[in-house]
Amino acid sequence: MSDRYAVFGNPVRHSRSPDIHHAFAAQRGEDLSYERIEAPVDGFPAAVAAFFDAGGRGANVTVPFKEQAWELCDELTDRARQAGAVNTLWRRDGVLHGDNTDGAGLVADLRGNQGWALGDKRLLILGAGGAVRGVLGPLLAQAPSQLVIANRTVARAETLVERFAGSGVALYASDLDALQGPFDVIINAISAGLHGDMPPLPDGLVGEATVAYDMVYGAEPTPFMKWARAAGAVAVCDGLGMLVEQAAEAYQVWRGHRPETAPVLTGLRHAQG
Repeated sequence: MSDRYAVFGNPVRHSRSPDIHHAFAAQRGEDLSYERIEAPVDGFPAAVAAFFDAGGRGANVTVPFKEQAWELCDELTDRARQAGAVNTLWRRDGVLHGDNTDGAGLVADLRGNQGWALGDKRLLILGAGGAVRGVLGPLLAQAPSQLVIANRTVARAETLVERFAGSGVALYASDLDALQGPFDVIINAISAGLHGDMPPLPDGLVGEATVAYDMVYGAEPTPFMKWARAAGAVAVCDGLGMLVEQAAEAYQVWRGHRPETAPVLTGLRHAQG
């Protein structure tokens, strides 16, 4: 019987995770199944318990369950503890373990796939939700010269600054309207951008060498990507590579080796046209 894995979310039918993990398994001829499980919004703990009780080997967690997954775990990795959210689960000897591979996946895509430098750069993150909390630690570990978190509700950005203070990086919270550029790297984590609902941003954020990254992905360029291109960014990218890289981190946690991500990412890009 093949090893069983799954991704939990609500909704989850759009998830590309089964395609990614099946492609990883094919690289070494490993036998596994990976499915989508749409847990009820009020029934996530029971759904996870049922999955592992039935022999599940590991699970990924996506919106809106990452914080609940963190609370469920008996043991947390350092990066999961830092993030306050879990996207990777496994159970061993009755103990539920949790990790967060989002930040490592983002950094791997920014540095490895895109070739963008982060050290000693001025970074701007748009948004202050769970997605940002999950990636801040690994981004700060790259030693940017400054990192600004900007959000419609500045108090949420201030909460993150307090949580991640002491990293040695100059870390600031800002209202979107009060931002002053230019920045070297701009990362968008405002999920409303998927629906054409990007908030207006001030002029001057994009300089002569600015690169821009949207943590969401789709078949078409996102509103943020279009804004960045129009503002003069020298390179623009969506978050599909982050999805593949964080999946590779999870695969390594579960199975002890990290798969090749480049051919899988190329295949996904080709499939989405």
